[in-house]
Amino acid sequence: MGEAPGHLQGFHLKSEGPETAIDFGSNKTYVFGGMENESTSTIGVRIFDKSMGEWMIPTVLGTKPGPSKGHSAVLIDDERILVVKGDSTSDDCFWFLEVNTAFVREQKMRLGNETVAWSKGLIGEVEKPIVISGPSGVGKGTLISKLMEEFPSMFGFSVSHTTRAPRNKEQNGVHYHFIERIVMEKDIEDVKFFEFASVHGNLYGTSVEAVEVVADKGKRCILDIDVQGARSFRASSLEAIFIFIHPPSFEELEKRLCARGTETEEQIQKRLSNARTELDQANSPGLFDHNLVNDDLETCYENLKKLLGLNEAGKNTTTHKSLPELFDVPLKNSISKIDQKILINCGTAERQNSSRNMFALDLSSIKGGAPGRTRGLNVYSVEPSMNGVNVICQNG
Repeated sequence: MGEAPGHLQGFHLKSEGPETAIDFGSNKTYVFGGMENESTSTIGVRIFDKSMGEWMIPTVLGTKPGPSKGHSAVLIDDERILVVKGDSTSDDCFWFLEVNTAFVREQKMRLGNETVAWSKGLIGEVEKPIVISGPSGVGKGTLISKLMEEFPSMFGFSVSHTTRAPRNKEQNGVHYHFIERIVMEKDIEDVKFFEFASVHGNLYGTSVEAVEVVADKGKRCILDIDVQGARSFRASSLEAIFIFIHPPSFEELEKRLCARGTETEEQIQKRLSNARTELDQANSPGLFDHNLVNDDLETCYENLKKLLGLNEAGKNTTTHKSLPELFDVPLKNSISKIDQKILINCGTAERQNSSRNMFALDLSSIKGGAPGRTRGLNVYSVEPSMNGVNVICQNG
């Protein structure tokens, strides 16, 4: 038990030392840093319960911010706190601690413990990932390969994780992320996977990071997963387009599987049994946004491109988005909140001649969140006018 650090009228505090404290409601104070008594340690989180006069160490989920020499914090709303790391670039300085979002409330019930979750905040938006499902043999892999070949700079394929050993010529990080079972089980427990399954004694799954890293490169992520995996994605914070590929008939699907000549009769029958289940589940209300029939491959591919806005007329005007311009946030900074904008004052002595002494971070369009990224942040430069009123101009 101990006393919480000082704070400014329950709203905002910039600590001169390694700790920053933010009041949340009338009973809790969230304290950042100071966990290892070093200013360069990873940002730790403690909670001071004012009604009980006790400290709590919460379960911390999500990708945690790296080492920081200093930070500022501000309460955003009744769900999250913004932490700004000093001495960082704009792609690593904005971090949201979710304390009462739907995701956190769900995990708190699951774990039976006080829970918080980190989500990295990034400037700009990305195109929604594409989740493509369908029974084995329907041709979804071929459709994805054609998209990747025709639009190599626009799309990226998420690399799945598996606990099995690499096969001949398989490369780690290319064909799969090969991972120890004990590590993957811990990551699953920490909600670092959107979906996973046990197949023949090995775990397979799609990690949050594998999907987000594609978007971080300015590309649109494509995922080839089964119906159960699609259901897990649909229940997550990830906004995606869900497409199911149907065979023209079940008999045609059986012919295609037999024609491949890569499986035994027993394996074919197992795949057909799974296909019946997936075809039934594909009709679940609200699961898939679009359904395509792969009767003719080229026709189905053209229909897929139309769904994604990639028809011939707009082929040269792609949805690929460039990465936002990076800028630095110095070690010493202060932040405050006005409506849906966060003012970041970087007016240190070293930056007196810089045109970027103050920024406004617009949070009105943020999307996503833990266990993935929070995207949609907009940054504006703030220039003082002659009469002292700040004029906000959007950064180019």
